[in-house]
Amino acid sequence: MEGFLGGAYLWVKAFHIIAVIAWMAGMLYLPRLFAYHVDAEKGSVQSETFKVMERRLLRGIINPAMILVFLLGGLLFFDRGMAIWSEGWWIVKLIAVLVMSGLHGQLSRWRRAFAEDRNTHSARFYKFVNEVPAVLMVLIVIMVVVKPF
Repeated sequence: MEGFLGGAYLWVKAFHIIAVIAWMAGMLYLPRLFAYHVDAEKGSVQSETFKVMERRLLRGIINPAMILVFLLGGLLFFDRGMAIWSEGWWIVKLIAVLVMSGLHGQLSRWRRAFAEDRNTHSARFYKFVNEVPAVLMVLIVIMVVVKPF
């Protein structure tokens, strides 16, 4: 059964995947920038450069990509219909995406803290945080591709 997207379905799906890749690239890179930024002296040229890089990454790539992920993913969801709610893989994927969104919000708060020179976390902390999006990404991809339940 074809949904309301008709022949555009595969185009919407392709751009959704592209947006996911862009979102993930930023989500994996921003905590790494934070880990390096911790070691830069406040007010130094290096610290100010990190601030610019972090702001541009968040505002120029991560935020727009996440918006596209939700818009295009929403179109794909509604094209499929409400029957998807009964599929276990979908619920796990949705929860993982919501956790990723929460992490996105937290990364935004930490970026603001760096911009205001009031970071309180260590490089080790940010290196650990850097692994969270990767784990969520693996879980999401397995749910979407394998659909184990």
